[in-house]
Amino acid sequence: MLTFRNFNIADWFSFYRIFAAPFLLVIIWLGERELFSWLLLVSYSTDAIDGFLARRLKITSPRGSQLDSMGDQITLVVGFLGILKFEFGFIQTHYQWILVPLTLYFIQMIIAFGKYGKATAFHTYLAKFSAVIQSIFILWLLFWGPVLWLFYFMIFIGIIETIEEIILIFMYPHWVAGVKGYFWAGNDKRRYSERKEK
Repeated sequence: MLTFRNFNIADWFSFYRIFAAPFLLVIIWLGERELFSWLLLVSYSTDAIDGFLARRLKITSPRGSQLDSMGDQITLVVGFLGILKFEFGFIQTHYQWILVPLTLYFIQMIIAFGKYGKATAFHTYLAKFSAVIQSIFILWLLFWGPVLWLFYFMIFIGIIETIEEIILIFMYPHWVAGVKGYFWAGNDKRRYSERKEK
């Protein structure tokens, strides 16, 4: 997956999020909130750009989906560590709500690795919507402070999205990339294929 000579332009945008993560962690450690916020915004922006380019240029691939998912997951963790550092009071007050989707997420990851040996890359519509809401909330929190209704909405969507992801894992015997969602999975012939996607 990290064979750089085979990367297309969308893959490089995905890889940027992975490459940027250690630097973001250093910035968190240094306590540079404003710099961290702007660079996190850049990372989130690359997520939208790589997906657009992959579809526009018709260069989607299982490798690209895996790379995109890895970049998303790493950026999510870095973003959470950032608000843990810079908005610890908010996290401390609302940690019970945050633990619910996080616990479901780790359960989903355990199931996926147990079944496929790697993380999922379904990229459902609900997952994309959830990622957008998460990024908006985190950036808003870092730049201007918390918005409670947006926080609870993010938690709700995150829970629903993760439950859908778990259901899809049980629906697909082999790893596949690019499933629009539960209602589309019913007619997806890949569910009945004996061939595993690499």
